[in-house]
Amino acid sequence: MLKKLLTALMISTAPGAIAQEQGSVLSSIMRISTDTPDYLLEIGRMGGEISLPLPPAEAPGLRHFHHADGHPVYSIANVGFPTVPVPAPPPGGVPAVVRGLFMNGWTFGSRRFYDLVAIADSTEVNALVIDVKDATGYITYPSSVPTAVSIGANENVRAQNARERLALLHEKGIHPIARIVVARDKLLAESRYEWAVRDARGGLWIDGLGDPWVDAYHDSVWVYAAELAAEAVLMGFREIQFDYLRFPDERADRMRNAVFAARRNSESRRAAISRQVALLGEYIKPLGVPFTLDLFGLTTSATDDLGIGQYWDDLSPLADVLLPMVYPSHYGRGSYGLRFPNAEPYELIRRALEDGIRRSASIPNAAKIRPYLQSFSIRGVRYTATELREQIRAVEDLGITDWVFWNARGVYPVEAFRPDPAPAPASAPTLGSSNRR
Repeated sequence: MLKKLLTALMISTAPGAIAQEQGSVLSSIMRISTDTPDYLLEIGRMGGEISLPLPPAEAPGLRHFHHADGHPVYSIANVGFPTVPVPAPPPGGVPAVVRGLFMNGWTFGSRRFYDLVAIADSTEVNALVIDVKDATGYITYPSSVPTAVSIGANENVRAQNARERLALLHEKGIHPIARIVVARDKLLAESRYEWAVRDARGGLWIDGLGDPWVDAYHDSVWVYAAELAAEAVLMGFREIQFDYLRFPDERADRMRNAVFAARRNSESRRAAISRQVALLGEYIKPLGVPFTLDLFGLTTSATDDLGIGQYWDDLSPLADVLLPMVYPSHYGRGSYGLRFPNAEPYELIRRALEDGIRRSASIPNAAKIRPYLQSFSIRGVRYTATELREQIRAVEDLGITDWVFWNARGVYPVEAFRPDPAPAPASAPTLGSSNRR
């Protein structure tokens, strides 16, 4: 199917000229988002605060770091920028180390896109994660995938000149990653009733936020995601990152009316997600790009599938990279013995990732770990460049080299990142300029 799609799309790879956009570069980077982050409301609906068991006193090969002055990590005034060598990527290839920032489709199609390019062109950031399909179901650029066309997914395009913007990233050596949401797709659920989660009382099942979901047991949902991935690679993306690889995370009383018509006999949610991710991986393998998966941060420590089908040990050997969303704000009081995890980003990130490292050590062909980190303020704690650097420090103290920061509006404090040895001037980038090795 994908082979036919690759032939049918006939997408030109010739880059067009990018219209130079002036005046906004770095103008809004200092703002910190107060938007509700992805997943936080959903985790809250699972019922109360989530606490995890205390970690072992010491894990083999891992050390716990504590500040000599005893102050909490969020009060440190000067984090600093220790030197860490980053290998140059092969021409046209995937960087050995990926350090990225997320942007939604609207940001990708706006002037703020150039703000993020400027950060990546002047700091250690070398990748941008860009929404191709978000939970609304609409595609960021005009799609030729038959399902997308038939359900009207092109009716709310965010970036008409997506190919030209991707060409700019290629020119500057910035790694473009396509994020594709799979099982939470309002438009697809409303347009393909047979693919949707249904309500036992009639019609579509609706989650606590008022949205329908597609049925993760249904193979066609995953094939559609794979078709979009094939198109994204032809557009110029060099990595595919899948999100919402799961079932809804609602309380049992709400899920009682959810009907999954595509369920095979008594297949569990965990078994279904493992089977479907393996299917998705088989479709992505011929595309020649990394196959990466976003997971709940809690999967690094949970001993079950959290009721959503995600289990670390099942999914790690199926992917090239796992991205646990270890946002400190998403952990309840007392998790890992921390009084207020959101105010202790270093300790929370370190302990959550220690569990992931420990589990992966016993998994043959385990995926690389590239955590999603927090760049938004919520629950009474303001996240500034200091909090971002503390998260990076926790990651690097564990020997992990990669990370991605999440901010719903695509706004990041540039001073949180190590400067590039030869930083670019703070002006709108053009296709003809690059300082990245």
